[in-house]
Amino acid sequence: MQVQAYTKYARMSPRKVRDITRAIQGRNAAEAVEILRFIPRKSARLVGKTLASAIANAENNNNLSSDALTVQFAIVEQGPVFKRFRPAARGSAHPYKKATSNIRIVLTDES
Repeated sequence: MQVQAYTKYARMSPRKVRDITRAIQGRNAAEAVEILRFIPRKSARLVGKTLASAIANAENNNNLSSDALTVQFAIVEQGPVFKRFRPAARGSAHPYKKATSNIRIVLTDES
């Protein structure tokens, strides 16, 4: 059975989050939590919260044991981009973009 958790509009670039999700794909859920605990990046905290939510969904909604769960896949998609402007010389403005990402983690109890 598949269980998933979804975090939308995380204020982190998808490229930075994908580096972290590659480290946990295909691993045991408990092992993935331990890996994320020791990665010193903001994106690891975001993915860790989503993974903890997926584990809680499995335990509470589907009566699955967290020991049997594996991370089937972790997908990071591009979210909406906030467009902002920074003051520049001679009264002009330079645009820049603040990226967001949507994180989806799917757990399965099948080996």
